[in-house]
Amino acid sequence: MLRSINPFDQSVVGEFQPMDASTVQKKLDTAGKAYQSWKRTTFIERATLMQKAAVLLRANKEEYARTITLEMGKVIGEARAEIEKSAGACEFFANNAEKFLADQIIATDARRSLVSHHPTGAILAVMPWNFPFWQVIRFAAPALMAGNVGLLKHASTVSKCSLLLEKVFREAGFPDGVFQSLLIDNKVIESVLESDVVQGVALTGSEFAGSQVAAIAGKHIKRTVLELGGSDPFIVLADADLEKTAKIATQSRMQNAGQSCISAKRFIVVEQVKEEFLSRFAENIKALRQGDPFDGNISMGPVARVDLAESLEKQLNASVKLGARLVTGGQRQQANVQPILLDNVKPGIPAFDEETFGPLAAVITARTEEEAVQLANASRYGLGASIWTKDIERGERLAREVESGSVFINALMKSDQRLPFGGIKKSGYGRELSEAGIKEFVNVKTISIA
Repeated sequence: MLRSINPFDQSVVGEFQPMDASTVQKKLDTAGKAYQSWKRTTFIERATLMQKAAVLLRANKEEYARTITLEMGKVIGEARAEIEKSAGACEFFANNAEKFLADQIIATDARRSLVSHHPTGAILAVMPWNFPFWQVIRFAAPALMAGNVGLLKHASTVSKCSLLLEKVFREAGFPDGVFQSLLIDNKVIESVLESDVVQGVALTGSEFAGSQVAAIAGKHIKRTVLELGGSDPFIVLADADLEKTAKIATQSRMQNAGQSCISAKRFIVVEQVKEEFLSRFAENIKALRQGDPFDGNISMGPVARVDLAESLEKQLNASVKLGARLVTGGQRQQANVQPILLDNVKPGIPAFDEETFGPLAAVITARTEEEAVQLANASRYGLGASIWTKDIERGERLAREVESGSVFINALMKSDQRLPFGGIKKSGYGRELSEAGIKEFVNVKTISIA
């Protein structure tokens, strides 16, 4: 059985029977049939339905937000914001897909040369639990607007969210088979990717999951987009506004109980301001209120599963054993983890070297801004980063030296449908969102007329 468990109190939210092989094959057949007609629809037809999906998301925001909070534990206000952001992405791609995929005329020796963009088939989305609506919508909105059809293999712990997402597209009027949820075990992914109906896979998840799915996709010559782990650096220079910087640092690390690939994890602070920043940061973290995520006065809920909380606890203990100093937090009761602040973190310590997927902030001291960049790049990950300084030219110069898919200067690192999103190194490859994202799963076709 696929089980959904409330991480705050460990009560069972729902149990679901995994689909058997014949049901999965029917889903694939339905997707293949749907694609043959969906790829011929106009952008206006697709956009009309995608706009309806946005309307439905907002109309049912409270129901969907409550389901998110029940299944993975984020505070209800963050869950509502996730639904709103998802609706915005539907509107964005409804309004911009035709422009992004318009023919491009290229000057050559031929009478006329152009580049056109065409859908490719069904795209499998293997999605995580931490943003159970947003992660799916940021895949589905561009993929469907490009003329592809979607198959969702969601994390088993958010199966209710998976089924609600299928319901959104169905009630918006998308034809049968254009978007389907597959309640399947991870072992079934390879058989789905073997199907000729499926022409690509988008995965958001761990480094291990990405490597496994990419290997299967490569075996079957299927295109992949991987958004994997992160250990994002948050670089604080000597001239930063420390009050604002410490406030955003707390938000960046502790929102969604620290369970975001792009949350800041390594806080690299030049030594001139390290003690003042650490003091402000610690004060902010201690002021966070943890508890029932349905309580509107709570700052942070539990992490999504007990085993994840246990893994974070092991990383904490190993880091302290190797020389990190525990400033505050660290107590755990089942999946509820008191927010953690570590100081004196260095390379070779788990809090520096590994992705810490939970409410653990690691402060690292740098002697100079050059060393700060070196420390930022001393990671196998490269998803996002931020730099904090009053000197904008310096910030942009250093941003070009940081090895990551995105760098935000004096702002919270976040995904924005208007901007390409993705990483380098072990954080994956390919891009989601914006014009770059919608082109990941299309056939870029050259047409040349002599």
